[in-house]
Amino acid sequence: MARTPVRKVAFVSSYLPRQCGIATFTSNMINNIGPAAGKGFEPLVVAMQSSANHQYRDPVKFEVRRNVKNDYVSAADYINFSHVDVVSVQHEFGLFGGEAGSHLNLMLRRINAPIITTLHTVLEEPEPHYYRETVAVCELSHKVIVMNERGVGMLREIYGVPAGKIQLIPHGIPDLPFVDSNYYKHKFGMEGRRTILSFGLLGKSKGIETMLKALPAIVAADPTVLYIILGATHPDVIKHEGEAYRFSLKHMVKDLGIGDNVIFHNRFVNDEELNNFLCAADIYVTPYINREQLTSGTLAFAVGTGKAVVSTPYWAAEELLADGRGKLVEFNDPAQMSQAVIELLKDDKQFYTLRRKAYDYGRNITWPVIAKAYWKLFSARRLPIRVPVRTVTTAEEAISILEVPEPPLDHLRRLTDDTGLIQHAKFTIPNRNHGYCTDDNARGVVAMTKYYAQYAEPDALRLFDVYLSFIYHAQKGDGTFRNLMTFDRQWIADEPEHDALGRSLWAFGSVMARPPQPRYLPIIKDCFDKSVRHVPSISLRGKAYAIFGMADYLKQFPGASDIKRYLAIAADDLVKQYATCSKDDWQWFEDFLSYDNAVLCHALYVAAIAAEEQKYFDVAEKTTAFLLENTFADNHFSFVGCDGWYQRGKKRAQFDQQPIEVASTVMMLRAAYEATDNRDFLRLQKKAFDWFLGENDLHTPVYDFKTKGCSDGLEQSGLNLNQGAESMLSFLLSLLCIVESYAGGADLREEKKTLEDESSINRMVQAAIKDITARSKTGGKPVIKEIR
Repeated sequence: MARTPVRKVAFVSSYLPRQCGIATFTSNMINNIGPAAGKGFEPLVVAMQSSANHQYRDPVKFEVRRNVKNDYVSAADYINFSHVDVVSVQHEFGLFGGEAGSHLNLMLRRINAPIITTLHTVLEEPEPHYYRETVAVCELSHKVIVMNERGVGMLREIYGVPAGKIQLIPHGIPDLPFVDSNYYKHKFGMEGRRTILSFGLLGKSKGIETMLKALPAIVAADPTVLYIILGATHPDVIKHEGEAYRFSLKHMVKDLGIGDNVIFHNRFVNDEELNNFLCAADIYVTPYINREQLTSGTLAFAVGTGKAVVSTPYWAAEELLADGRGKLVEFNDPAQMSQAVIELLKDDKQFYTLRRKAYDYGRNITWPVIAKAYWKLFSARRLPIRVPVRTVTTAEEAISILEVPEPPLDHLRRLTDDTGLIQHAKFTIPNRNHGYCTDDNARGVVAMTKYYAQYAEPDALRLFDVYLSFIYHAQKGDGTFRNLMTFDRQWIADEPEHDALGRSLWAFGSVMARPPQPRYLPIIKDCFDKSVRHVPSISLRGKAYAIFGMADYLKQFPGASDIKRYLAIAADDLVKQYATCSKDDWQWFEDFLSYDNAVLCHALYVAAIAAEEQKYFDVAEKTTAFLLENTFADNHFSFVGCDGWYQRGKKRAQFDQQPIEVASTVMMLRAAYEATDNRDFLRLQKKAFDWFLGENDLHTPVYDFKTKGCSDGLEQSGLNLNQGAESMLSFLLSLLCIVESYAGGADLREEKKTLEDESSINRMVQAAIKDITARSKTGGKPVIKEIR
């Protein structure tokens, strides 16, 4: 007897025990394909994780953390190495990390097998990033499945998806019998009551308030009515708002005097319990408040079990309840809702007519029927061989190909207590004698904002909160900042001049541009607005840090006139300082090169883009060339040492070289690339970062792979083994920056061939410096690339 060929299908989806409608959908699909396919079906689930750590069982084989890009890349490789025949993607924007769920496409571009994507949401008026990601998912898919006719038309007309690529397969439902609800009511102690049910994960979009406001009139018509609100609060709602919405509904029940007619079941029910509740219900209601909902598994379940349904006219309901299968009422209209429910309670003929029509329709969308439709697609003999798309490089590909470490938080955790980030360390041990400083905690906020944007690790958010709390406390009532605090939490009076205000504005701005959570935004804006008026009076480097913050502020509020003026004041001061000090042989802002030098060039690149001002770019390019000429030698970077610095006309100090110089150079070169699109800056950036890994004057790694900390610098006698906060933050900011530089750029694999050839990369770097220097001296423009 011929052996049935096995078709291995990878499902990219949330999965039980995660409390999520798509998790239930995928579980039902897999369980029902099994009988349809016999022994020819082998499922493999790549489970999208939520913030909770679920204990998965078969068929889950791989887990992806929502906001960790590397997991998407690893998942694609796992799928490829598992020799799957087809990949089924259950797509909902919120399921995947990145803007509009863009992280998913990192995975899809690498997968070898044909992809069949089920779209659970299609937007009629998408914002640009949602449109872009939807189009990308459809282009990467062999087939795109939607669950109703409206979705088919939207894909063709709005997103330009070819008709031949689109397949209509409705939402599956349990295959339950048509029953008398009274038989099941005794299971819940509801004999003699007329029961109304809403179920699903609870959130404001469910519109439960509308039904509660309709209930007094319904109870007046039939006092036996019992409204059951079944389902736990949605995990995302819990994360951001706790149980505030549920408590508000309970208060409404009390205020309306309907406590005897409403039951809340605050839990996620399994299929058997849900089926029992459905069978016990007389009427099912979905008073949702948003029209733009294309699918509803809960409504499909209710229709399929033959419930008399009253609903608002969102897209899924309009199609499921057409032809007399249910009653539609206007959004947010309790009077219409109560009238429709009362009619069904009083008119048995109408009640049973709706039930029978709904049940008959449901026979075509039971899970056994839907599973066969999916299996027909999955088992098709002529699925195309897919060539992975390699045009976009991810952060995690960059880490792998550039052979740099994963961004570590281990040593930062070691240096951080409940107060803030401790400045110094003896080797890896926090040195409490020196306490804390606002400078370091502000840089900590910047680093954790960048880190959380890529990885969304809870530890990063915890550190972020600690550092933000410190700089918030450091801000005085007049908007200026204290800097130094002892370990016993006493601010040091008469402290030396510092750059805390500029760095704090940088920190506040970075949060405004990419807030880890929206609730931070109004607090941070108030802090920023209180301090920005001091920008004209702070130091040169303080102005540079402030420019970073103001540019980020304008990303969130591009029309902020005051911020534009202060940014121009700060940038103009840098240009004036350059004009005062620069000579033909000394293209710099001061008569010396000292600490954090590249931050000055960096600030002018940022200002040039933010203000669309060519003069800032011109000075940035000239000073960049000068700085590179004086810090790159013998095929590696040799930064200006702090033991004497580099005074004009005198010998440059070689030691002690500090990590802060690397960080400012790496970030400056990224800004130069963003302003020009010249990839020579990225090659220089990689060489600068390699200083941490041993490409330096002592040929000694400064980053410690064992402790995951960073040494405080290179001294003439060797490595400074202490691993303080500034050094660790400099390494982390550099690493996050270099990974961002390559992620999303041209094919890095081609570039790796160059990077692996040491002589080739050194020739390129030297040529790049000569080219940049020549342009700056002759006034040749590539002017700023197109302003974004």
